Amino acid sequence: MDENPETVPETLSSLIFLYNRDTPAGRDGVDPSWPGRQGIAVALNAAADILTANDLSVVITFLISRALADYNMDVRSRMIDAGIGIIDKHGKNNITRLLPIFENYLNKKVTDEETYDLVREGVVIYTGSLAKHLSMDDPKITVILEKLLEVLNTPSESVQRAVSNCFPPLMKSQEVNAEALTSRLLNQLTQSENYGERRGAAFGIAGVAKGLGITSLKKYNIVDALKAGLEDRNSAKAREGALFGFECLCEKLGRLFEPYVIQILPLLLACFSDPVIAVREAAECSARAMMSHLSGQGVKLVLPSLLQGLEDKAWRTKQGSVQLLGAMAYCAPQQLSQCLPKIVPKLTEVLTDTHPKVQSAAQMALQQVGSVIKNPEISALVSTLLLSISDPNEYTKLSLDILLQTTFVNTIDAPSLALLVPIVHRGLRERSADTKKKAAQIVGNMCSLVTEPKDMLPYISLMLPEVKKVLADPIPEVRAVAARALGSLIRGMGEENFPDLVPWLLETLKSDNSNVERSGAAQGLSEVLAALGREHFELVLPDILRNCSHQKASVRDGHLTLFKYFPRSLGPTFQNYLPRVLPAILDGLADENESVRDAALSAGHVLVEHYATTSLPLLLPAVEDGIFNDNWRIRQSSVELLGDLLFKVAGTSGKAILEGGSDDEGASTEAQGRAIIDVLGREKRNEVLAAVYMVRSDVSLTVRQAALHVWKTIVANTPKTLKEIMPVLMNTLISSLASASSERRQVAGRALGELVRKLGERVLPSIIPILAQGLQDSNGSRRQGVCIGLSEVMASAGKHQLVTFMGDLIPTIRTALCDSVSEVREAAGLAFSTLYKSAGMQAIDEIVPTLLHALEDEETSATALDGLKQILSVRTAAVLPHILPKLVHPPLSAFNAHALGALADVAGPGLDSHLGTVLPPLIEAMGNDDQEVATLAKKAAETVVMVIDEEGLYSLIAELLKSLGDTQASVRRGSAYLSGFFFKNSKLDLLDESPNLVTTLIVMLTDPDSATVQSSWEALGCVIGSLPKDILPTYVKVVRDAVSTARDKERRKRKGGPILIPGFCLPKALQPVLPVFLQGLMSGSAELREQAAEGLGELIDVTSENALRPFVVPITGPLIRIIGDRFPWQVKSAILSTLGILISKGGIALKPFLPQLQTTFIKCLQDNTRVVRSSSALALGKLSALSTRVDPLVNDLLSNLQVASEIGVKEAILVALQGVSKYAGKSITASVINRVLVVLQDLVQSEDDQIRSSAARAMGIVSQYVEDTELASLLHALSVPASSESLAVRHGTILALSSVFRHGASHVCGSSAFPTVVDCLKSRLNDDKVPVRETATKALGCLLVYQAQSHYSGTYNFSELLPFLSSSLRDDASDVRRRALGGLKSVAKVNAITVISYLPTLGPAIAECLRDASTPVRLAAERCALHVFQLTKGMENVQAAQKYITGLDARRIAKQPELSDSSEDDMVGA
Repeated sequence: MDENPETVPETLSSLIFLYNRDTPAGRDGVDPSWPGRQGIAVALNAAADILTANDLSVVITFLISRALADYNMDVRSRMIDAGIGIIDKHGKNNITRLLPIFENYLNKKVTDEETYDLVREGVVIYTGSLAKHLSMDDPKITVILEKLLEVLNTPSESVQRAVSNCFPPLMKSQEVNAEALTSRLLNQLTQSENYGERRGAAFGIAGVAKGLGITSLKKYNIVDALKAGLEDRNSAKAREGALFGFECLCEKLGRLFEPYVIQILPLLLACFSDPVIAVREAAECSARAMMSHLSGQGVKLVLPSLLQGLEDKAWRTKQGSVQLLGAMAYCAPQQLSQCLPKIVPKLTEVLTDTHPKVQSAAQMALQQVGSVIKNPEISALVSTLLLSISDPNEYTKLSLDILLQTTFVNTIDAPSLALLVPIVHRGLRERSADTKKKAAQIVGNMCSLVTEPKDMLPYISLMLPEVKKVLADPIPEVRAVAARALGSLIRGMGEENFPDLVPWLLETLKSDNSNVERSGAAQGLSEVLAALGREHFELVLPDILRNCSHQKASVRDGHLTLFKYFPRSLGPTFQNYLPRVLPAILDGLADENESVRDAALSAGHVLVEHYATTSLPLLLPAVEDGIFNDNWRIRQSSVELLGDLLFKVAGTSGKAILEGGSDDEGASTEAQGRAIIDVLGREKRNEVLAAVYMVRSDVSLTVRQAALHVWKTIVANTPKTLKEIMPVLMNTLISSLASASSERRQVAGRALGELVRKLGERVLPSIIPILAQGLQDSNGSRRQGVCIGLSEVMASAGKHQLVTFMGDLIPTIRTALCDSVSEVREAAGLAFSTLYKSAGMQAIDEIVPTLLHALEDEETSATALDGLKQILSVRTAAVLPHILPKLVHPPLSAFNAHALGALADVAGPGLDSHLGTVLPPLIEAMGNDDQEVATLAKKAAETVVMVIDEEGLYSLIAELLKSLGDTQASVRRGSAYLSGFFFKNSKLDLLDESPNLVTTLIVMLTDPDSATVQSSWEALGCVIGSLPKDILPTYVKVVRDAVSTARDKERRKRKGGPILIPGFCLPKALQPVLPVFLQGLMSGSAELREQAAEGLGELIDVTSENALRPFVVPITGPLIRIIGDRFPWQVKSAILSTLGILISKGGIALKPFLPQLQTTFIKCLQDNTRVVRSSSALALGKLSALSTRVDPLVNDLLSNLQVASEIGVKEAILVALQGVSKYAGKSITASVINRVLVVLQDLVQSEDDQIRSSAARAMGIVSQYVEDTELASLLHALSVPASSESLAVRHGTILALSSVFRHGASHVCGSSAFPTVVDCLKSRLNDDKVPVRETATKALGCLLVYQAQSHYSGTYNFSELLPFLSSSLRDDASDVRRRALGGLKSVAKVNAITVISYLPTLGPAIAECLRDASTPVRLAAERCALHVFQLTKGMENVQAAQKYITGLDARRIAKQPELSDSSEDDMVGA
């Protein structure tokens, strides 16, 4: 029509004709021709541009008269659209023509109401479309607008949409009425009862808002009104209408409305869970409209709040969020690809929600995502894919299978990826290896199918970690697929999207994790490097090669594994890098780590597999060199690789199973042998086979097996082949026998032996002379090779075969044993051993004497000695008896001592039965004056004791103990040193032998030789140091008994004075034995702890103060800890006793422990056991001497004394108070002393005898530190009249006076109270109670001793008081008489001359006592007579004494020792 304008009228007529023809007569029948009429409407719309003014009238008339009244809504909507299109094109120029037509129709009278309404809607819309061409101030616009508002109520969305499109142009003229108009429409939207009216109002508001501009939404409160409608919980219609409004605003305003979407999102979410279905449906439509118009930024703003809604506890909120997320499927494609990677995983999670409606919403949302998929292949699979997402356990494998079977013709879009990725991700995480493999395969294929690689980017962070995990799968096939997937990802998306992948792979190669992970990383890296290209590979290769020799085995393993995969991923390209790679692989074959070796070998196999034919000249030399490598692992791997090469060349698999021991016939064929010759050449083939034959005798079993397998696989006939290669083989053997490598020489020798076994007598006549001649060679390595060869030949040949050649063999070996090169002598020793098997004693008889003779020659002695060592190492039992007698013959020379040590090292346990022969001479030589002899003997003895095994242990200990008791100090000293050396360094179990040695060594600490004491002490440290810590407590009794024995031994030597063991006076003296006691103390049983504590005290007692000082702290700490625990009283008593000894000897060194010890002792004063209380009281007294502040201690004791209820505790505290006063009395202040005296004065009057006695003794000691006035007061208090006192008071006060006399008689005699005291004493001497008289007698004795000693001449002097003592000798009570005798004896001991003048008075009384009926009195009288009559001073005194006593008694008493009673009944010590 455009090209032929003249046909327009005719065409229009035809279209009108066709329309009329296809229009049904009524609306009740079937209307099959409506698509045709709809097509006419579309044609009219398309022809709008080419219509003329005349045509315009025809078409508009047709539309109004016929088309707008069509009964079919779709046709009618299309006709309205066609009319609008025509008016838009021609309305501006034809207002005057068209407007009257529309007005006439709208104003005409109605005949058919129904038809008129249908047409009227269209005409009003046409009028609205035409009105935009009117002048803005034209009054008709307002009329038209009203008519449009009426038509807006038509329940047809297309009509309402059309009317809405008419509003925007008209709004410029309606700004004055805009507010009223919007208010009217908003009221209708939220309050109308009619659905169509509410829907129409929504379209109207959208059109008005678009016309007025985006600012109108705020200006006229449109959004606020809609929000209020949404929040109206009382009116579902208001909520539905508000949702209509938002939907239409989104459609009409597009992205301009986006800022408001964020605001209304929470309200929209709430509407999804509205109880009214209509509201929920409206919410879905509104959401769809919103999402379809969101920009990329809008998606970013909306998505977080929706995803957060999924975490809400309310299921309705979750449901709404899910539905909104589903609506996002209608976003624009660009936004869709941006949001789906985040949406679908969340929807997948919600599928397992506890609420069924949330699950259903998630399922529906996923279906919405599936509905927008454009890829036809994926679209056909949507239902299956959704099943897999909703029930992954059941359908994941099925989905993966279907995807792999699907042939993709079209590219994959973003929605397709969104559904595929969760399934693939799940597949990668499955346990099934098959499922993981399929998932990885799909990952690899995805990159080639996506429209844009960037669509894959959001999923890389999800899938790549899982692919990495699959890369560490235990199954190689799965790892291979994962590796290829990584390569595909790199190829498809570029390296820039995987910046961390190559570093991660390289790091994993270095990890300490399993071989599987490193292997997977190697495979992945090989594929990735292949994808990145050659340049990148060349950049990485130097680092890979460098890491092949890394110090960590795991790093070497990982990087060598790479070479296993490079040939497969890089193909022929990798062949160019073989010269750089092969050395690294060969080094790996020798690695000490098995996994590294396996990796290198696997790489070697792969290289051979791929490049055997193309790179043979490069591979073969490297493998040949490896066959003769010093490292057996390289030899084994090289043989295997050589086998692979030969198998490849020969065209065999090399997997033949060869049964039987014979190798005459192999599995190869002549054709395969010719193939090898054709490729390698005959000469190279002979060299290779000679090498393989030789390593068939390798020292390593695995190398032998590998070589044998290769030989049997490529050699058809062994004898025939050996004959062919014999010249080359012999040359190889001879060269190898002369090799610097000992293993290679040995292998060659064994191969030679095998030749002898196979060919026997045919080769011996030629081989032995050649070998004998070879011993003359100047090259030491060749001579060594000859000896190895001889050994193998002799071992391989039979005895009867060797008899003929014995004349050559023995001299040859004898010469070799004295060779100047040690390696030759070593090999000769092995040859001797082999010779001995055949020749027996003949070999010894002809060789050993020659070597012993050579020992005497200075030039040959060293080599001869080494020769002896070599034969001894192989034939110890046979050779040793011939050698030892000559070497130990006295005097022992320096060389013989050296020889004994060297031979002992070789002979080892063979010396067990010869210890009695070897050890004594060596121990004796250790004390030799010649320093060289002594040093070598010491070294030899050390060697001897260290080579002894368990069977010889008893003999060794017996020899050592025997030497420890020797009369020579040097022998004892040497044996002590050896004992310590042996126990320190031996690995044998010596527990059974230790007690005897410990005892002996401790006793030897008293040895008269100081050097021996030092050696014994050091040996003791080694012996005890070798004992396990846990058994040390069992040695407490052993050590204690030994210390006791040593003390007794030392006591017998010293005869008086302190007993100290010399060994315990050395520096660090207690270091060897202290651990025994401390361990027993800390971890033994109660009984053992008691013994340990007692033993420790005994040990301290025999240790000098200087030696003890460093150990005070280590000893004291454990003692304090143990005494603080709940152990029996015996343990505490022993510890307290030891602490007392330690305080006496340790002195100031104990100062750090002063508070702890003081607290401990005071606590022990309260103990239930008397022994513990007594020990702690004594120890506390000694301890107080170390304290600078004694007053607090004394006050504590007084306080405890006053609160104590038990007599025993009080007694203990009083004893402690005595000790403190004795050792630290000078440090006690006068006020405290006065307080002490007050307390003691009460206690001396106690009814308890022990308390009175203890209090009295304490008072006597304290009285020394009292001032004269206080002393006088005290004496007056103690000398009260007897008549007013009870027995306890009288006895207590006289006890106190006695103690005061004993400790401070000088002060008493000088005191003003002395006369009163004497009067009291006289009174007590006549008391009616025996205890009082006895104590008074004792007090008088103490006073007289002082006066006799000091020649006191004051009032109440000696001459005045002695008669009172004399009268006590005749007292009725035996105890009083005995005490008087004791006092008199003490006086005589200090001043016998003074007593002699009183003999006339005293003599008869003593004589009477000698005849007393009481035995104790008679005994006391004898001791008294001994000193009074001075019977030990000469016979004249004995004769003078006969004036009073019989001569028999005098002579008998005179024979008694004068000092035997130094502590017995002495007044000074009583």
